[in-house]
Amino acid sequence: MGLHVQENYIRAQVQTASPGELTLMLYNGCIRFLKTSLICIEGNDISGRHNNLIKAQNIVDELQSTLDMNYEISHNLFSIYDFIQFRLQEANTKQSKEAINESIHLLTDLRDTWMEALKSMKKSEVN
Repeated sequence: MGLHVQENYIRAQVQTASPGELTLMLYNGCIRFLKTSLICIEGNDISGRHNNLIKAQNIVDELQSTLDMNYEISHNLFSIYDFIQFRLQEANTKQSKEAINESIHLLTDLRDTWMEALKSMKKSEVN
């Protein structure tokens, strides 16, 4: 029963989230999958590592596909996402914790910047 309630809660969050909040959820999910993949490497869980890295790559694909390329910053983000994808592929084939940690670091920086942008937008909407 607890899992069903949690799934409904998450579904409601996604359905009521703004596009900015959805992007934040994607960053958080991606980071969570990458951290889980590190645990799987430590536990020699090849399938778990692979599945979590694929989930993270799918999220990066989604982030990349939703960029509006009419803005210069989108081209910069596209390059960063491309680099992360390369590192995650490397992490999956070579079990590279370094590549995963580097990706976590980059995604955490992007997420934190995104959070600050959302806070600023909310403040300007209130004023």
